[in-house]
Amino acid sequence: MSTPTYTLTPDQAEEFGRELDAIRERVIADLGERDATYIRNVIKAQRTLEVGGRALLFGGIFPPFWLAGTAMLAVSKILDNMEIGHNVMHGQYDWMGDPALSSKTFEWDTACPADQWRHSHNYMHHTYTNIVDMDRDIGYGILRMSPDQKWSPYYLGNPVYAFLLMVLFQYGVALHELETERIRAGEISIADKREVLREIWHKTKGQTVKDYVAFPLLAGPFAPLVFAGNLTANLTRNVWAFMIIFCGHFPEGTQEFSREQAENESRGMWYFRQLLGSANLTGGKWFHILSGNLSFQIEHHLFPDIPAHRHAEISAEVREICERYGLPYNSGPLVKQFGTVVRKIVRLALPWGSKPKSPEPADTRAEPVSDTEPEAELALAH
Repeated sequence: MSTPTYTLTPDQAEEFGRELDAIRERVIADLGERDATYIRNVIKAQRTLEVGGRALLFGGIFPPFWLAGTAMLAVSKILDNMEIGHNVMHGQYDWMGDPALSSKTFEWDTACPADQWRHSHNYMHHTYTNIVDMDRDIGYGILRMSPDQKWSPYYLGNPVYAFLLMVLFQYGVALHELETERIRAGEISIADKREVLREIWHKTKGQTVKDYVAFPLLAGPFAPLVFAGNLTANLTRNVWAFMIIFCGHFPEGTQEFSREQAENESRGMWYFRQLLGSANLTGGKWFHILSGNLSFQIEHHLFPDIPAHRHAEISAEVREICERYGLPYNSGPLVKQFGTVVRKIVRLALPWGSKPKSPEPADTRAEPVSDTEPEAELALAH
């Protein structure tokens, strides 16, 4: 099924951008104690769950203790990665002036070094969202997730690679900055990434020792139970994060762009591209919190520096603006969205998965926002 073509005239794009800018400015001006209390409460809950979960795992010889401890530890890891780490490193709480919540120095409980993630995600992904051959989140250098990615026999393994990426997601994210697809293509060598590899090894080693050596040894004779609990908690976090992130970027209806389409795009057309390349998930309050509020991926891509817990409040307004401009607001339950992601992964494993090719979305080019370097363009975009 082909994807409809959506367009905005230059005047519509300018006004579209002004309306979304107004939402962002209003929320930024309203930030205060409510937001500070929210993130501090989430951090407190995360730490309580981690301490309680690890303590219960030490009594894991009793099955209810092991199950409860593993579940608590898994939730704490999900909160640390998604509602705390991801959002803090986007600068959503820099305005507080709290060193512990600084986007520039925050480190999270996962294999990916935070500094590498700040570049590959905050800069590369959020600047070049869904631009094929520029946004490396399209397939993570492993998968074929767009018909515009040239097919090769390697992609016959698409479903297998996707499953492995899902269960090992923290390591897939950690290797993101390695640019494995460029190494395979011969554009760069593994030696060019020596420093990146050193940082990945250092972080991964620390995470491995913590979860699979130190805490199990502290449990003495119950070490295997603690090891299994930590392994299960990490697996649960990996699968959950994979599902939420892929459902926000690749379900049916999301679109990709070429480099040419995104050249010299205006502020309004940058918003336009973020909208067409994103999708939301429906659910209740706790579902949204456990997703890091990435269930509001549309709002997150439009306003990555707004505290994520505010996205629910502005989502109805964003949807109404989209309706007035005749633009899609892709939203649906997790099971439905993930089902379309799985179908896309399987379809694009095959050479004929490229057709019928979706009609190209509107050319996002307009009057240049700036003739500055990409880093300055990112600052303007955010």
